[in-house]
Amino acid sequence: MACMSSLFRRGEKKVPRERLVTLIGKPDCHLCEDAQAVVAKVCGDLGVVWEEKDITQDAELHREYWEQIPVVLVDGAQHTFWRVDEDRLRRALAG
Repeated sequence: MACMSSLFRRGEKKVPRERLVTLIGKPDCHLCEDAQAVVAKVCGDLGVVWEEKDITQDAELHREYWEQIPVVLVDGAQHTFWRVDEDRLRRALAG
């Protein structure tokens, strides 16, 4: 099937790319709790899906991130660790 010329697609709306934020941490970690509050706020404001993963339940995550928690991934790529800057996360998700 031939591609339609961009001249004919002008009226099409662009669908925003779905984003996923992953917060990797562990229980009883005050930095993880602080990070969770920031991630929840920013993702809630922007309508972005986020998830939490516990390094105590996943040997591979523990091996990779145990010295850096909390770690925030945006679309699977490491965004930050230890402290989450609200403005920086907001910019990353908006861009």
